[in-house]
Amino acid sequence: MTDMKKIFIYILFFVVAVSCSDTGLDNGYTIKDDIDTMTAGAVEGELLVKFVPEMEDILDSHFATRAGGVATRSGIPSTDEVLSILGAYRLERVFPVDPRSEERTREAGLHLWYKVCFDKDIDMSEAYSRLSKLGEVSKTQCNRQIYRMNSGSPVFVKSAEESAAQETDSVGFDDPDLKLQWGYINKGNYDFEQDWAKTIAGCDVNCREAWDLCTGDSSIIVGVMDEGVLIDHPDLRANIWVNEDEKVYGSYEDKDGNGFNGDRHGYNFATDRGYISATGSNDTGHGTHVAGTIAAVNNNGIGVCGIAGGNAYGDSTKAPNGVKIMPLQIFDDSHASTVALEAKAFKYAADNGAVIMQCSWGYNSAYANAVQGYTPGPRTEKEWEKLYPLEKEAIDYFIKNAGSPNGVIDGGIVIFASGNESAGMSAFPGAYDKCLSVSAVAPDFTPASYSNYGVEVDFTAPGGDGDYYGKRGSDYENGSMIYSTMTLEGKACYGYYEGTSMSCPHVSGVVALGLSYAAQKRRHFTADEFIALLNETSTDIEKYFVGEKFTYYHHSSPGSFATKTPLSKYKGKMGKLVNAGKLLNAIEGAGRDMKLPNVYVALGEKTTIELSRFFVNGETLDYTGVIDNTTVATAVVNGTQLTVTGVTEGFTMLTITVGGDEHTVSVTVRKNANDNGWM
Repeated sequence: MTDMKKIFIYILFFVVAVSCSDTGLDNGYTIKDDIDTMTAGAVEGELLVKFVPEMEDILDSHFATRAGGVATRSGIPSTDEVLSILGAYRLERVFPVDPRSEERTREAGLHLWYKVCFDKDIDMSEAYSRLSKLGEVSKTQCNRQIYRMNSGSPVFVKSAEESAAQETDSVGFDDPDLKLQWGYINKGNYDFEQDWAKTIAGCDVNCREAWDLCTGDSSIIVGVMDEGVLIDHPDLRANIWVNEDEKVYGSYEDKDGNGFNGDRHGYNFATDRGYISATGSNDTGHGTHVAGTIAAVNNNGIGVCGIAGGNAYGDSTKAPNGVKIMPLQIFDDSHASTVALEAKAFKYAADNGAVIMQCSWGYNSAYANAVQGYTPGPRTEKEWEKLYPLEKEAIDYFIKNAGSPNGVIDGGIVIFASGNESAGMSAFPGAYDKCLSVSAVAPDFTPASYSNYGVEVDFTAPGGDGDYYGKRGSDYENGSMIYSTMTLEGKACYGYYEGTSMSCPHVSGVVALGLSYAAQKRRHFTADEFIALLNETSTDIEKYFVGEKFTYYHHSSPGSFATKTPLSKYKGKMGKLVNAGKLLNAIEGAGRDMKLPNVYVALGEKTTIELSRFFVNGETLDYTGVIDNTTVATAVVNGTQLTVTGVTEGFTMLTITVGGDEHTVSVTVRKNANDNGWM
């Protein structure tokens, strides 16, 4: 085994800043509504504009004749006059056309967002001012860059080859390092360095109880917006999402016509191609670590477990039926990302089946320490929306359009890390009231010394706390942190990290496991209903917020210093600890039965529905189907699959009989149809 060294994560990896001050105090910073503020951090020579709806027909007509949907002008005379002054050389839609989702894209107004590229010698403030004053433009935003912090190279603990089965855990899994994953099952028997810092049994997300009911379901897709995920990691590859309509991974062709080339396993938005990179010299393994917490394969004889990783039953070649990880890469080696790319990732996830967005990143909180050179972030939703209108619209699109009215969940759930500044406020976008913001706890229920907290925080989960458990000056590898899949020099391995970046995927994993069980029990929820159930079944841990917490910040460095933090300041500001066992036990009595959907089919085309998805134990049932008017449509049932063919335009009824019960739905045939309505 390689020598172990402590990996300190005191910041969100992505974007900016740490504050070591008592950030419960008001620093007096307010974002100013001026052009200089609005253009700070912009990509030079780029702006994002949203046209008013009245310009839709002109834009559609103009860009329909331009190859690749790219032009130098808009077709709107007054706008083109300004574009000419700015030396604009490229104008394109932010969101590429995907015929399957274009209707709802237009309903959300996202088709009106365009990226303008212009002469870099033009002053950004002048360009912003000119474009924002146009009557045809409703919103203007700089294309802000999003950076990750340089936090050093992580050090792995075990290579994939070294992590072989040694024993079967008491839950029946043979993954040898499950015993290191106290965030799942904390028996209170961990032995760390500090005498004052103990572990408490039950400070975990209660996988032991949950796994008796369910270990995952492959119909649930989790978008991981992060660095790249090592898709061929032996503990992850069976649970990586596959876009079956895109046959060649990483190709430069868009075979499925969704606007993204080679996206067989998600998309690399940082480099604009389908190849997911996790082996660059600047890659930290962060995305791979996060993915492992959610969906590392369980019971496959190697490595670690994932909260919703399924069960390989001791055979690493067997499909584990775990949830699927959709890599949405916004950081790649030295490539910085932008708000426009991030927004595209949110929409891509919703349009390609993800129902959970896992986001272990965020901006500086409003209480970041400006004295130390960290620019504070937005204080309110109004300020955030003013700076990032495109980001908000893309998040709203995912929340509204992910899932299905006929699936396990109608709507999407967006989960963000709260931040690692020890700040008294969650960072945006997680602080947005439609997102879930996650704080972090140590193995004894106390708030992690680095964790942001505040009324914006919704939930908490295990994140580790090396400075609490490690002695000053010690280089001891601290098992109080979070152990998961990782990469080192492009190779698969396992290692420790800590941070709200690690607590966040614990919550995503619990949500994914809950939805997996709901899918197996054929229960349907709206996103709001499921979040409410998650809250009802989570554990209030404020009884542990008593007295003071003693910590050595950066305990292994010469500059380590001791602090005492009154735990009372966290009350009402950490959220409740998610509990997978309680959540799953509540699933059957909540939500409502899934129902067969009404059928929409194009004239002369076929639509196929998997009937087993809508009935408990549906794979074992017998089905028959009868169409009232076969001159409009025909229906054929083959096993559990229903195929409806459109014959003539019109409307009829279809009756499916299963287990002696009849279920009647409507069938509508039109010239053009898709899953979302009419084109």
